[in-house]
Amino acid sequence: TFAGHLDVVPVGNESDWSHAPFSAAIEGGKLYGRGTADMKGGIAAFVAAALAYRERRGTWKGTLSFLITGDEEGPAINGTVKLLEWAAARGERFDAALVGEPTNPEAMGDAIKVGRRGSLSGTMTVHGQQGHVAYPHHADNPIRGLVSILNRIHAAPIDSGSARFEPSNFEVVSIDVGNPAWNVIPAKATARFNIRFNDLWDRDRLEAWLKTQIEAALQGRIRASLILEAKSADSFVTENATLIGALADAVEAETGRRPTLSTGGGTSDARFIKNYCPVVEFGLVSQTIHQIDEHVAIDDLRQLARIYGRFLDGYFGG
Repeated sequence: TFAGHLDVVPVGNESDWSHAPFSAAIEGGKLYGRGTADMKGGIAAFVAAALAYRERRGTWKGTLSFLITGDEEGPAINGTVKLLEWAAARGERFDAALVGEPTNPEAMGDAIKVGRRGSLSGTMTVHGQQGHVAYPHHADNPIRGLVSILNRIHAAPIDSGSARFEPSNFEVVSIDVGNPAWNVIPAKATARFNIRFNDLWDRDRLEAWLKTQIEAALQGRIRASLILEAKSADSFVTENATLIGALADAVEAETGRRPTLSTGGGTSDARFIKNYCPVVEFGLVSQTIHQIDEHVAIDDLRQLARIYGRFLDGYFGG
């Protein structure tokens, strides 16, 4: 099954685009538009490859299906998760999956994704005592405590990576105290964060690690709470040599380059598909995804369709 998503991230300030973000304008051999690389272009290339393969082969031993959804760029609740459950309830079984996410950092043939790091989001809140800034001895500023926690976490890397994964990283995405006044010490300070973690960790171990960092930073001087989001993703690696080999051979035959087997980057719907079958990812160049003036080279689109065609030949035989 070929998996992909048609939903896209917001366009940002539309006036900053050189072409209307959904015009699919072509200029200088490039197709401009939100989602051209992430990942409508990959879907188009695989549809073209599948139609050409059917015309070329007629019939073959095996089945080819499409798992095209929305909600990958959002909460990831009503897209691939529910469609996979629906397919399983109908008795559909997939031997393998190819996700068309943009996997190449610089040029076509750079990398195949054979796994992904895990993702865990959460909120830590330090609870202080509100008071007047001129009388700090009657208050307890929670911002100092939050800064101490974050300084401790960032003082050293979470880990040095593993055999198949790059190091885990902790990133603060928002800090807020909800305080519009200049002369009031706030009652609480909150930080929202995300951790991208490798196979040295899981949700429970990360929660224990975070609590240890919080306790060590505050040393009982002030109270803090930690809430982890219910939705998280574990790291995974695909080990299916037949699937990986067929895709790597197709990429090399078309580009002249043997792609590296990567587990870097963010998350994708592959984190759900891996619970049903082995999954790999290969698509377009990722340099402009989520940016203003997202675009893809027309030549890359055509080459990607040829790569997918070679992959189908190699996987099904022929």
